[in-house]
Amino acid sequence: MNKFIEFSAEVKSALENNKPVIALESTIISHGMPFPRNIEVANNLENIARDKNVIPATICLMNGKIKIGLNENELNILAKSDKVRKVSRREIPEVLARNEIGATTVAATMIAAHLAGIKVFATGGIGGVHRGAETSFDISTDLIELSRTPVIVVTAGAKAILDLPKTLEYLETLGINILGYKTDFLPAFYSSKSNLKIKRVGSTSEIVNIFKISQELGFPQGLIIANPVPEKFEIPFNEIGSIIQRALQKAVEQNVKGQKVTPFLLSKIVEFTNGKSLETNIKLVENNVRLACEIFKELD
Repeated sequence: MNKFIEFSAEVKSALENNKPVIALESTIISHGMPFPRNIEVANNLENIARDKNVIPATICLMNGKIKIGLNENELNILAKSDKVRKVSRREIPEVLARNEIGATTVAATMIAAHLAGIKVFATGGIGGVHRGAETSFDISTDLIELSRTPVIVVTAGAKAILDLPKTLEYLETLGINILGYKTDFLPAFYSSKSNLKIKRVGSTSEIVNIFKISQELGFPQGLIIANPVPEKFEIPFNEIGSIIQRALQKAVEQNVKGQKVTPFLLSKIVEFTNGKSLETNIKLVENNVRLACEIFKELD
């Protein structure tokens, strides 16, 4: 396995010396934001972790390796190149074999983090059950991965473009626990809460205790910590709902399907909100990185 994994010197040293490390995904850099904002955000997220004395391990595929921790040049390649593949579980062997550049989704980042021995991962929003899944069967691989990869995933909920009630139902079916950090309601990415109730967790020590018991019982699944975007940065749930409907209609009109749906919808939402949704996206990821750092510090 080691021949496929390449650690940055910083991450390697941290892991060898039992220092805190959190995983960060790379699709937010390559597919989530335009240049140069994407590289600014990537650097800022890493700096937030370092300010909390936690080493950030941004993950991608490059030069036939799963890279755990990226240098400045590698981050810039991800931010600028138009040849970056969006990689989930099924694409990992293919991208490695072809020496292509791959940005990791939630699922792929979980896999890489687990292989590297990193237990906490901060992202923006997880994938889930898409609207119309009863006919399209479009369900994100993220949910399947969460059922078999034991990593704590800190997220601002499932992406608001999804069918949130069905996503919760599917998580229950898969036996995946989703806990609201100091909230009784599922955060809806851009919104601090939806109208869907979930179980509350009140502290980082409680999160770690639940995860440890799951590990000790030999359960394979991850743990989702739903962390609401701060209210001062949110777009209210009802307001964003009508905007999402407009974006979905555009996707139907332009016959957008498969992996292209999510980035298309997110770009339309940025357009329809005059950029406010992008700023909210940035703030919620920053908030998740801070919480992920605090969670890791509770781990032995």
